[in-house]
Amino acid sequence: MKLTVLGNNSALPAFGRHPTAQVVSVYGDLLLIDCGESTQIQLQRFGLKWRKIEHIFISHMHGDHYFGLPGLINSMSLLGRVAPLHLYGPAELEPIIQQILKVADTVLSYPFHFHALPEDSQVLVEEEYYKVTCFPVSHRIFCHGFVVEQKSKGRKILPEKCRENEIPLYFYDRLKKGEDYETKDGRIIKNEWVTIEGPEEKKYAYCADTIFTDSYLQYIKDADTIYHEATYLEKDAQKAADRFHTTAKQAAEMAKMANAKQLLLGHFSSKYRELEPFKEEASEIFPNVVVTIEGTTYDI
Repeated sequence: MKLTVLGNNSALPAFGRHPTAQVVSVYGDLLLIDCGESTQIQLQRFGLKWRKIEHIFISHMHGDHYFGLPGLINSMSLLGRVAPLHLYGPAELEPIIQQILKVADTVLSYPFHFHALPEDSQVLVEEEYYKVTCFPVSHRIFCHGFVVEQKSKGRKILPEKCRENEIPLYFYDRLKKGEDYETKDGRIIKNEWVTIEGPEEKKYAYCADTIFTDSYLQYIKDADTIYHEATYLEKDAQKAADRFHTTAKQAAEMAKMANAKQLLLGHFSSKYRELEPFKEEASEIFPNVVVTIEGTTYDI
């Protein structure tokens, strides 16, 4: 599982940084989380294929998290998309999208499905090898974070070793589950002879705009990677509280309480040109801190 950051700034684009958007790749499926201005341009710029995006998740109704959505939806249609698109967001988002399509007399070339986010936590997508869950955070308006969990595909088959030991194809699924194979003459082919460890289960937590609070800690516990908003530095902690945002230091405290392995910082205020101070403050609390860079892909 990998994360590519398309936009890591807050309300305004500044210093080459764009409003919030990111893509999570799970076994080749692309999930778009938030869709600020310039998202489709950033997708093109960094070589991400929108055709692989089947699910889009919008955390809340502040424009820097969804103003890029109408353009992306329309461009997908102009370019002949036929695969269904599922959009998950606050209920108020659907009539906005429908009105934009209506006044432009736009008929999409693909099935479009809107799913309103619930008030509490809920599984939104459950696929064979991953699932996506939403959870409420505490912002000025209705707002959610998202957890993406990569499931295990089992052990990885070594085809040459299987052929050497004359293991039939129908048994491969059982090898993935860790079973040994017994030949017709009673010999036991040990599983570890013909397989290796497969991809591990992973947990990624996206903590959208929120004040510093432990109200959502239960949902992000033991995440491999947390992306947390860090709009302000600690010198502006009061401003962060007044505007229901978090400082870099507070984001690090959340990562520490959650027992996370890695913390990615983003959603920076446009008042800051330099971002190194964000890492310096957070690193005092939590050691494995990364200040995100747009276009960079991070291992979860």
